[in-house]
Amino acid sequence: MNEFNNTIERSRVPLTKDNFVSDQMVKWCPGCGDHAVLAAISNVFPKIGYKKENFMFISGIGCSSRFPYYVNTYGFHGIHGRAAAISTGVKIANPHLSVWMATGDGDSMAIGGNHFIHTIRRNVDINILLFNNQIYGLTKGQYSPTTPMGQVTKTSPQGTIEHPFTCGELVLGAQGTFFARVVDNNIKMMTDVMFEAARHDGTSIIEILQNCVIYADKSHGLITAKETKDEYQLYLKNGEPMIFGTNRDKGIRLNGTKFEAVKIGVNGITEKDILIHDQYEGDPGIHMMLAKIAPPEFPIALGVIRSAMFSTYDDLVEDQIKHYKETSPIKTVDDLMLSGDVYEIK
Repeated sequence: MNEFNNTIERSRVPLTKDNFVSDQMVKWCPGCGDHAVLAAISNVFPKIGYKKENFMFISGIGCSSRFPYYVNTYGFHGIHGRAAAISTGVKIANPHLSVWMATGDGDSMAIGGNHFIHTIRRNVDINILLFNNQIYGLTKGQYSPTTPMGQVTKTSPQGTIEHPFTCGELVLGAQGTFFARVVDNNIKMMTDVMFEAARHDGTSIIEILQNCVIYADKSHGLITAKETKDEYQLYLKNGEPMIFGTNRDKGIRLNGTKFEAVKIGVNGITEKDILIHDQYEGDPGIHMMLAKIAPPEFPIALGVIRSAMFSTYDDLVEDQIKHYKETSPIKTVDDLMLSGDVYEIK
């Protein structure tokens, strides 16, 4: 089980959510899911317990990328698609910071796609909040890399003909060590998962199924609506069976090499037949299957899907620097200038 980074200085006095509330006017649309994400961050940062000055929020471009203004910590508002590169640089330059990144489905998986996948592959110790509303909201409703096929948008008036990304598949395909998924209308779920992300040593990705009330309202409606959410949300907890449903009488089991949604008590199926979730398993096979399942055939997997332990890029950089400082014959500028071939001019 992962623990908090003991190289990041902790606050000597208890902090509250008020310590992280910014004096800036929040300019998201009324009803936007981003407001709930902000509330979750205000809840979780005091629980994490680092000094306020040791949190760093970085963003690219998009509605989500206003986040640095709305959290009372240090922040950096970058350019479109480059938040992952900036976050990597910040963490390498100062590993004693808790680095958080706010981004959207377009910011990270379109223009920023290359930075996104290579940050994940390197396993830099940063926490990425990826707001997935399946649309470009800030620029007024163009389709994004996660817009469902056939969706009518400002840039696809006859319906988009592109196959959308599944965020979890992309993350795990890039060798991701931590992937979680949450819904924006459950602040407690978001708070709990963000806390787990903070404990993870490596790149943590939290995909937030977020509602854009203006350009893609109810795009996650089947998953989040009060009437249907229990049937279509599989909230994973480590060491517990994958059970869901209004009456908690449905589950996921393996049938050969495929998942199968079954009803407990029917055809001799018992709770013992239901898969037990292991978020710490090193092999990503089951985690990939969980990342892919979706309604209407299956519920969507929420919570921490994967949290595996592998070496991090920033730790390896620090180890490499330390090793060569200790073993290099060059200790000063004079050593460097007098190394190699030296010519004396008379």
